[in-house]
Amino acid sequence: MAVTDAPLILKLSVDDAIAGLALSSEAHWNQTEEDWRIFLRDGIVFGIRDGMRLVATAALLPYSGNNAWISMVLVSGTHRRRGLATRLVDACLETARKNGLTSWLDATPDGAAVYGPLGFTPTLQLRRLKLTRPGRAELPPSSSATLEELAERDRRATGFDRTALLSAFAQRAGSLIVAANGAIALVRDGRTARHIGPLLADNAAAALVLVDQITRSETSPLLLDAVASQAAFMDGLTASGWTIERPFQRMRFGPATAAGEDMPFAVAGPEFG
Repeated sequence: MAVTDAPLILKLSVDDAIAGLALSSEAHWNQTEEDWRIFLRDGIVFGIRDGMRLVATAALLPYSGNNAWISMVLVSGTHRRRGLATRLVDACLETARKNGLTSWLDATPDGAAVYGPLGFTPTLQLRRLKLTRPGRAELPPSSSATLEELAERDRRATGFDRTALLSAFAQRAGSLIVAANGAIALVRDGRTARHIGPLLADNAAAALVLVDQITRSETSPLLLDAVASQAAFMDGLTASGWTIERPFQRMRFGPATAAGEDMPFAVAGPEFG
């Protein structure tokens, strides 16, 4: 295919949320329509269509301190191995460069092999864990935790101010902010499973107690994206029935502009950081 015949890269709008959801659902990802609306409303989402059908996407979601997250890199099974994902990631990187943004992403092992030669630097590693059979619908843990407390702990862990993102999560039906004994977490709905994260805590024991309290109040499958270096936390989760689904490698393109003071135990998700 000649360069002039390459499919056009478009900027998508909030009207494309359902089409984006179809792509992430095809890939068996956990995003909801509300998640897509965050990217489309607060970030820049590039897409490629085949006729009227959306067949590929990549999103750039700006954060504070000249940082941005690249995610939602999706290509329909009917259009893979045509270089569409690379073109869309390049569009995200070029937009970040023009705006002076350092780009971050959480990559699968296959993705990390692609992003490394592009200039991305590995940082921390994540492990996605799943609990298929949680508790018996006990009452949710009582908590006087506030969005402000969660956002402040999240800022200390990431170096980013993500109050707007966490507020969008917290305002959804079914979302909870729970805290106990120096640990705090957000629980929200996903397409096929509830998601715990971010999870911040003073120590692994407090983090595990809070996760146990959450699981006892849930009946749906649960997902959690744990920081791999939090070994005691990881060991406690697997001992209590959580299974590791897949690894992710966090990577950065550009100078380090933010450094967290504390290490999180679980993140908001590979699509959000």
